[in-house]
Amino acid sequence: MKIELTRFRVRKGAKADVDEWLQFLNANAGAVRETLEAEQMYVETIFSETVNGIDYLYWYSIQGEHGSSVEQSEHWLDEKHMHYWRTCIDETFPAEDLTPRVTMIPERVEASMKPLAAAPDGQLSDQTPSSFPLGSRK
Repeated sequence: MKIELTRFRVRKGAKADVDEWLQFLNANAGAVRETLEAEQMYVETIFSETVNGIDYLYWYSIQGEHGSSVEQSEHWLDEKHMHYWRTCIDETFPAEDLTPRVTMIPERVEASMKPLAAAPDGQLSDQTPSSFPLGSRK
């Protein structure tokens, strides 16, 4: 499991675009959820901060080890998400990964953070069939 907190500098003058971007993600929460399984993204939260007149976005995530990257996705939402990224994030300023010092997750929550597997019918299901009554998911 990867737990990350990364700070990205926002391009000067892009604050309105950032607001539009985050509103877009909030307004399309259902589509966002559709993209998370392929990425093995269990938690993703975006924070914002302004320090000395400079805007930053922070990404906090808990993700599986073998998820696909958002750049590989062909989902319409991820394509729009990457457009906003290129518009808003200052690529000339290196991203800063903060170092996790302590991770506190209840065992039952951590146990539920595992990738889904495709069933023969193409439906995604928990890799532990016994977790559903009678071994089936409806």
